[in-house]
Amino acid sequence: MLGAVPAALTYYWRMLMPETARYTALVENNVLQAARDMEKILDLPLSQIQEPTTMDSPEYPSSSTFPLLSTRFLRRHGVELFSCAATWFLLDVAFYSSNLFQSQIYQQYLTLDDSTDVYEEAIKVAGLQALIAISATIPGYYFTVFFIDRVGRRKIQLMGFTLMGFLYLGLGIPYFFWRKHKHAGFIILYGLTFFFANFGPNTTTFIVPAELFPARLRSTCHGISGATGKIGAVVGAVGIQRAWGSSGEYNEGDPDSKLKPMRAALVVLGAVCFLGTVVTYAFTPETMRRSLEENEKERETESDGPAVAL
Repeated sequence: MLGAVPAALTYYWRMLMPETARYTALVENNVLQAARDMEKILDLPLSQIQEPTTMDSPEYPSSSTFPLLSTRFLRRHGVELFSCAATWFLLDVAFYSSNLFQSQIYQQYLTLDDSTDVYEEAIKVAGLQALIAISATIPGYYFTVFFIDRVGRRKIQLMGFTLMGFLYLGLGIPYFFWRKHKHAGFIILYGLTFFFANFGPNTTTFIVPAELFPARLRSTCHGISGATGKIGAVVGAVGIQRAWGSSGEYNEGDPDSKLKPMRAALVVLGAVCFLGTVVTYAFTPETMRRSLEENEKERETESDGPAVAL
């Protein structure tokens, strides 16, 4: 119940905020209201914030009205929507699956005895999770904030997917060795997967869709990409659970039989991350240092035919 209070407060304050000037001008076609909103936000008279160009200038995109998933939309933005949705899907397969088996990963590094109950074990696992968050997950976000406008979204996403792939393979292929020796290097590599997720696709897959699509379709395309990502989270979670259920039986003749599902899961997650690298390299454009108008590609061209909704 208490969790509903911050959400309600957020809703109230959001209702007091004006719509973005770009949406008001280009989608609602109310340039005057957009100017008034900007006056209020910047606390400056219109004469000081008005740009010297007009809405008929090439600086501004035309107010195209092609619908979502029309042939014109797919011709201009179909590949980009596929890229955003696919990379978010692949990221969430890896990211949420990895979170699922944290308890199994940390368990070998805990000091447990017969007197340890499930609550004590949970507290100890939570301590290791907090350590990973402080030393890897949170710093990854700060690295992204510092480098995203220097390196670029696409390069950070490529780097993140690629290094996550190598790290998962480095965890999975020699997994029997890691389990046998309880080496601290395993925890370090595992923590780095979260660092490069956040200094990588876990941040950029959220940013790129917000910069890439036309103003009137931006939230919808961002929502489609995010929803596809959550499908990836479900696919990853169900896949991991099924793998454990189907191949987690202990074979007395093979002492490593209980470890094989985890080893296979880590290797598969590495392959998923490399697939994310391929999709990013092939289809994801760079949006750094480009205006929203440039990214939108909303200008009418002679080659564009009439919009036909699918």
